[in-house]
Amino acid sequence: MDIELRHRIDELEQQLRSAAAENANLQSELAIALERQTITAQILNVISMSRTDVQPVFDVISESSRQLLGGQTALVTRVVGGMLHLAACTAGSRASHEEIRASFPTPLTSSGIHSRAAMNSAMAFRSDIETEPGVSQAVKEMARVRGYRSIIVVPMLREGIAIGTIGVSRVEPGTFSDSQINLLNTFADQAVIAIENARLFEEIQARTALLAKSLDDLRAAQDRLVQTEKLASLGQLTAGIAHEIKNPLNFVNNFAALSAELTDELNDALAPVALPDDVRDELDELRGLLKDNLQKIVQHGKRADSIVTNMLLHSRGGGGEQRPTDVNTLVEESLNLAYHGARAEKPLFNVTLRREFDPDAGIAGMFPQEITRVLLNLMSNGFYAVAKRRGENSPGFEAELSASTRNRGEHVEIRIRDNGVGIPPEVKEKMFDPFFTTKPPGEGTGLGLSMSHDIIVKQHGGSIDVETEPGVFTEFTILLPRGSNFSHIRRGEP
Repeated sequence: MDIELRHRIDELEQQLRSAAAENANLQSELAIALERQTITAQILNVISMSRTDVQPVFDVISESSRQLLGGQTALVTRVVGGMLHLAACTAGSRASHEEIRASFPTPLTSSGIHSRAAMNSAMAFRSDIETEPGVSQAVKEMARVRGYRSIIVVPMLREGIAIGTIGVSRVEPGTFSDSQINLLNTFADQAVIAIENARLFEEIQARTALLAKSLDDLRAAQDRLVQTEKLASLGQLTAGIAHEIKNPLNFVNNFAALSAELTDELNDALAPVALPDDVRDELDELRGLLKDNLQKIVQHGKRADSIVTNMLLHSRGGGGEQRPTDVNTLVEESLNLAYHGARAEKPLFNVTLRREFDPDAGIAGMFPQEITRVLLNLMSNGFYAVAKRRGENSPGFEAELSASTRNRGEHVEIRIRDNGVGIPPEVKEKMFDPFFTTKPPGEGTGLGLSMSHDIIVKQHGGSIDVETEPGVFTEFTILLPRGSNFSHIRRGEP
């Protein structure tokens, strides 16, 4: 009976020891599973926090791979342009880390195990580099320098194609367990998710930026269309009013001139008539006052006629047909025309003309007649400014006006610069306003710069800017698009 009891007790003790050992194994496996789950959750958290920067994901995968597989070194690589680039590295020593980093980038066609895994889009491993057949002496030497005997590399696959690798090397030889391989594959999948998230996020940002630009372009086009419609309506209204004013104005000018001539005829008719001296003196005085008044009417009537004429020009939406035009030729012709026009008006006028034409300025689509009007106006203003400065008796002053062109890719630049009196700040703010002028009565209508601005900006979709320093210089810069991204309104069209 005692023997049977002892035997039973031994059996129970054996079962208890087995249960304890199994429980210890379960606890160890549970701890390992919990650690892997924790690290996996950590990687997923890093992925969610790093939508555009995948480097933190690679760093945590590299460190986690080495830690969980008991490795000496862990690497993460990326495939870029047929080359394998090092994305992250966790090495046992700084020297090993620097030696590994110096070996990348490397071609996919190289003999390295990472390149082989990437080329074949399949796992590659060596359980013992020292004893396995087919391992070259160079690979063995590299393994000895880096201090490892076994290595495993899994590819990061996107649609079956490797876009990178994850590898872990260990000091001791031996195979890698299925759970370790599955863990590396899980890390590889998470790395691919991070890469795809970053790529998709960048694509979304690029598309968002493109859509925003398209929306801005559409709004700008709508604004230009609305402005064009407003200008067309205003132009029609202006043209109608100008025509209505011009007809009675012609009568005023014609009859004022005729009446001035009639005063001379009245004087001739009264010459033979015998009149007391005091009466004749009074009649002569009245006739003189009447003639002076009529001449003033004629003078200001002509000025009013000039304003109306400019209003009619201002109301027109185009000048001839839009066509490709050689920019340098147009500027050269405008400069010569403006200079000879100024000389014809004032024979003693003289100015030094300078040309700086870019040979690559090339061709631009434009309304050449309208651009010529702009250039003539700017050059005429420049001649006026240098003549005014010369009249101020500036010592050592030499009048100059320069015209230059520059190739700006999709645009062409034209600059008109003079060394005249310059423009004061308070005038610069209003210079493009219609009817604003600083010239004396009879010398300017105030519509030249306003028309120039409309032609460049509203008709051609370009820009016109001015830099000036009073008493030193004024420079207008015109930027015209080469293409036909502007209004195609023709002169006389609705």
